[in-house]
Amino acid sequence: MSDHGAKRSSVAATAQAMGRGVQSLWLLAALLVVWEIAARLAGSLFVPPVSQIFVAFVDTWLSGSPSSLFLSDQFRTDVLPSLARLGLGYGAAAAIGISAGILIGVWRPAGAFFNPLIRLGMSVPVTALLPIAIVIFGITSGMNVFLIALGCLWPILINTYDGVRGLDRTVVTAAKSMRLTRRRYFLQVLLPGASPAIFAGMRISIGIALVLMVISELYAATAGLGFYIVSQQRLFRFPELWAAIVLLALLGILFNAVFAVVERVLLRWHRNARPEGAESH
Repeated sequence: MSDHGAKRSSVAATAQAMGRGVQSLWLLAALLVVWEIAARLAGSLFVPPVSQIFVAFVDTWLSGSPSSLFLSDQFRTDVLPSLARLGLGYGAAAAIGISAGILIGVWRPAGAFFNPLIRLGMSVPVTALLPIAIVIFGITSGMNVFLIALGCLWPILINTYDGVRGLDRTVVTAAKSMRLTRRRYFLQVLLPGASPAIFAGMRISIGIALVLMVISELYAATAGLGFYIVSQQRLFRFPELWAAIVLLALLGILFNAVFAVVERVLLRWHRNARPEGAESH
């Protein structure tokens, strides 16, 4: 393809992406307008108008000084502890899940032995273990981190295992015929080949981590977004409650956007290796 053709293709792709973005914004704007009108007509205490939620959002989370990036004291009191728990739990799940997934994927006897147990553990709702976790850890941040890590562990571990087991046998045979060292085989064949599946599991776990972060704080925490939501519900301060929900949604969008950028950079080779017309939609 000529440089001129490549530029035209790039411009067309950019215009198409912008068009989809504008369509999404119009749909969001229309939904917010409908929400505002319907809430004002209904006069419900539990579902306030969007304008009240926006005012509560700014007052609650963005009323700080410029030196603190406009983040309020409430943000530092409740959001930062939640993000710390989420980061610790997600990081632990990623470290354990990737390591264990590679191990049982490479070592066939371990995979045959542990695979049924792993599938069984994945089928148990983590939220059902909340009472047990409270008994073991108490109402501490360790309990929240444990639940987040346990919930995020299974998708990462399963996807890593499937990625290792699904390596192209031709590539594996070629690597063995070249007598690569274990280190070179791991870094140049196994890890790159399994990385798309690993990243898929890690992306799924982001949403799980957010859900478990809130659920664990709803019932057993003295600070955090979940604790804040419960406290506002008990005080019948529903604009502030909805402001916390909006913040959770924005955090989820932000985390997914950052992860998508990291994935796009680290797996650029995988995207470029796809045949033409194989892009995901």
